[in-house]
Amino acid sequence: MFQTVLFIGLTVLSAAFLVGLLLQSFCFLIARKRKKSSPKRLSRIKKTAVLFAAAMVLNAGLIAISQLTASTPRIVDENGNTPQNGIAELIKLELNGRKQWISLRGQDKNAPVLLFLAGGPGGTQMAAVRHELGELERHFVVVNWDQPGSGKSYYAEKTKDITAQTYIEDGHALTEYLKERFSKEKIYLLGESWGSALGIFLVDKYPEFYHAFIGTGQMVDFAETERMDYLKALEIARLKHDDAIVKRLIANGEPPYYGKDVTWKSAVYLNYLSAYMSSNPKIHNPGYSTLRDLISSEYGLLDKINFFRGLVRTYNHVYQQLYSIDLRRDYTRLDVPVYFLLGRHDVNAPTVLAEEYFEVLDAPEKGIVWFENSGHSPWINEPEKFVKEVLSCFSVENAKG
Repeated sequence: MFQTVLFIGLTVLSAAFLVGLLLQSFCFLIARKRKKSSPKRLSRIKKTAVLFAAAMVLNAGLIAISQLTASTPRIVDENGNTPQNGIAELIKLELNGRKQWISLRGQDKNAPVLLFLAGGPGGTQMAAVRHELGELERHFVVVNWDQPGSGKSYYAEKTKDITAQTYIEDGHALTEYLKERFSKEKIYLLGESWGSALGIFLVDKYPEFYHAFIGTGQMVDFAETERMDYLKALEIARLKHDDAIVKRLIANGEPPYYGKDVTWKSAVYLNYLSAYMSSNPKIHNPGYSTLRDLISSEYGLLDKINFFRGLVRTYNHVYQQLYSIDLRRDYTRLDVPVYFLLGRHDVNAPTVLAEEYFEVLDAPEKGIVWFENSGHSPWINEPEKFVKEVLSCFSVENAKG
């Protein structure tokens, strides 16, 4: 928290110096043009420039230190002690030539491995999962992966070069690493929102690597989801007489969107639906704790900036590549058990699409668990029940290998 406040303070100070420098430079040029230049004025400009440079150096130093000292907190048991066989690591890996970050957390490093796939594309939930699903660390080695273009892995690949295939390739490489490091034949996979689709892609292509898959906030048909979200937001806005939102939605037109404004156009209805879910009294603990997650120790100051850059730039570039995907058509047979943990009041990823996918899905075992007090994020809305259902679906007591 102190790093964040100090960074903001120095940034504001630097900006103030820069503005002062520019103003003084402008005045100096005007005075010079009028042949009224003053040595004192020039001296003040030089001092301002020196102070500005010093502030920028301090900023750069603080950023570098914060990046180097970022860490994940130690694992503690119910008595506040660190388990002898526990693991709490924040490490950088090279996956297919791309440098990326993961966190590894668990009370027993010999426990089954669970890889969590964050939403997005471009989202980082490394801190959020630790805060909301810490109970899973008693039963698994929980792995959180900042995917290319998100959070700590924002610079893993140029944004313009990231595709869905990038995530599949790197997810596979990460799985290989985890299997080798923890001497496992298979691992568990859990994906939320965009991560729920990525999980399907991975278990489809590499079924031999995974015990089972859980999807929550399950995405199915990306283009249809956007159309349904848009129409739902328009319906609600009209009922509530939110004329400004209605006007913006109509001006943007019906999705899917393409080009450089995908994020901003989509945000009109996605943010509106998120606010609608947050105001629903049937949804428990409805909102994301963005500030809490942002100031968490896993993120250095540059990571905190990239926390948002990924949600804007990476999402904008990648999401429009996904419109042709429909799991009901393209991924109807999977060779691993598949479970959907769905919020009854999810209006972001319409549950009717997940139900339709469930009906056509052929898998060794499949199931839907409904969360009656949840929206798009049951793992946040009802974390205790979510952990219980994860343990039930994965039957961890029977899968130690």
